[in-house]
Amino acid sequence: MVVLAASITTRQGKPLLSRQFKDLSKDRVLELLSNFQNLVSEISSDHTFVEDKHVRYVYRPFDNYYIILITNRQSNIIKDLATLNLFSQTINSYLSSFQDQEIFHNAFEILSSFDEIVSMGGYKENLSFTQVQTYLSMESHEERIQEIIERNKEIEATEERKRRAKEISLLLLLNILLCP
Repeated sequence: MVVLAASITTRQGKPLLSRQFKDLSKDRVLELLSNFQNLVSEISSDHTFVEDKHVRYVYRPFDNYYIILITNRQSNIIKDLATLNLFSQTINSYLSSFQDQEIFHNAFEILSSFDEIVSMGGYKENLSFTQVQTYLSMESHEERIQEIIERNKEIEATEERKRRAKEISLLLLLNILLCP
């Protein structure tokens, strides 16, 4: 299975967020998402995938939005649906409500989870939802450690400035006392 891109769009077809896993231009992704919108509007069934000549769109509707995986047509539909389910779970874990602003506010975290689920070659990593959450929290833990190190450096720099200011004050005082 090769995932070409993962996207979140409105039901009207406006792309909100997209991650390309293969070498696709922005224009090509927008064209594919536009094609998806046309295909979905023509279908009145409850299927969660549609195909055109070149790609398969595996999607899940959420309120006024779609979560879409664009895959090649030769991919395994069962694996595609399992991958879509994992994408849906991770997106839901970051959003308290499906609103444009909420999606934009959590875009970095959502895209990071996309990168954990699918490698840049477009192949799904063999991960569960719990593992994805663990890996993402490990990055956060490393960030916290880095922040603590930076804070300690700032404290040390402040103490060093105070010490040097005290030395300069003492030197000035000695200079005044020794040179009448």
